[in-house]
Amino acid sequence: MKKITEIIKGVELIASYGAIDIEISSIEFNSQKVEKGDLFVAVKGCSVDGHNYINQAIKNGAIAVVCEEIPSVIEKHVCYLLTKKSSYALGIIASNFFDNPSSKLKLIGVTGTNGKTTIVDLLYQLFKSMGFASGMLSTIQNIVNEKIVLSSHTTADALQINSLLNQMIENNCEYCFMEVSSHSIDQNRIAGLEFAGGVFTNITHDHLDYHKTFKEYLKTKKKFFDYLHPNAFALSNIDDKNGKIILQNTKAKKYTYSLKSASDFKSKILEDQFEGLQLNIDGVEVWFKLVGDFNAYNLLAVYASAILLSLDKSEILQNLSNLKPAEGRFDIINCPEKKIAIIDYAHTPDALKNVLDVIQRIKSLNSKVICVVGAGGDRDKEKRRLMAKIACESSDRVILTSDNPRSEDPQKIIDQMKVGVDVHYNKKVISIIDRKEAIKAACALTNSGDIILVAGKGHEKYQIIKGVKYPFDDKKIVKKILLTNNAE
Repeated sequence: MKKITEIIKGVELIASYGAIDIEISSIEFNSQKVEKGDLFVAVKGCSVDGHNYINQAIKNGAIAVVCEEIPSVIEKHVCYLLTKKSSYALGIIASNFFDNPSSKLKLIGVTGTNGKTTIVDLLYQLFKSMGFASGMLSTIQNIVNEKIVLSSHTTADALQINSLLNQMIENNCEYCFMEVSSHSIDQNRIAGLEFAGGVFTNITHDHLDYHKTFKEYLKTKKKFFDYLHPNAFALSNIDDKNGKIILQNTKAKKYTYSLKSASDFKSKILEDQFEGLQLNIDGVEVWFKLVGDFNAYNLLAVYASAILLSLDKSEILQNLSNLKPAEGRFDIINCPEKKIAIIDYAHTPDALKNVLDVIQRIKSLNSKVICVVGAGGDRDKEKRRLMAKIACESSDRVILTSDNPRSEDPQKIIDQMKVGVDVHYNKKVISIIDRKEAIKAACALTNSGDIILVAGKGHEKYQIIKGVKYPFDDKKIVKKILLTNNAE
């Protein structure tokens, strides 16, 4: 139980109606979850406006309402709190309700188009290996001091975030490493959180179905750094052409990392194989179990973050060299006849290009590359043709298939991908709607020494078709076919 006067500290109120000095049991922004004694926050979402459900929330027992518009009919027993932006108020209220847990540990946010999950996962693994009780909030899973809590979004809602952070405090966590998506920034899901540091990986074509323009996408990412505290650090990949822009206006202490440019933290690739990477990081040569130049950036970002969090350089590198990649991120399966299968989450043009470039650079001269790729439904349509174009340019055979078609017709998605296929690539491309059949076809096309890339879903254990989640695991299917010779 918390008094309203306690949980609205920091919220800019335009007006209030009714008794404000009352206690509430819990906070909800979904009217269906409201129970007696709760506070309901009416949030204007992309498809649903919570203001339309204020009356339902009150019927379910809400005794206080936070809103941007006061209803025409006011209930005398209900406290109404008028604010300019309910979603922003929700973040602050949630943080206050859980006694501001983000201020009681060191919360590091990682944002960018690619690399977020790997960096967050490696940071968690690193700090755990060095004896620190830590938490992780990521696409793959949320972890509270080694206890796994499944996640459904890159960044959870403000209530879930603060609840998880509070659990971390209760479990004596000192650090939390968190993916920060552009959606969560724009929708104020991270409002009220106190970050000890922020990491920028890169920014390329993605989520333009939501942000509409690349300029708005960049502006949203930058907003995260603009609001960092002066005592926090802002670490940016200066090799990205927008790396400097991200740091403009931030009050945090600015640091940069790179493989190519002059920076505060520098690394150089000495060797890159399917077995791993050898890097020179700040003058020290180290072998890592991850593959590819994109992982060289990820490893450097992790190293730099740990240094900025005052850990010992030699201990960081020693422990970091033993860590494995996050599930579904350049996830290698060594198969009979020297065949290699790679499962990767690459679902943007840039990510797919990065993965295929690495494969082409380190593969044997006679090895063929077979790429299985699709594009998600109800998402950015512009990138579909680009994904197909990139797959054709860097693969010997391409199988266009379904990803998560969601509410769309998978054949129409594939047709839109085919627009990016130049005429002279037609012979190397086939399309198979059923993703499992597409993977089976790719496996059948391989000869000794060949490489299969199954891109787009990575760690996901499901496929969304017409609003229904069906069990589906790329890695499990590939293993069943290539390791047991069972294609059923």
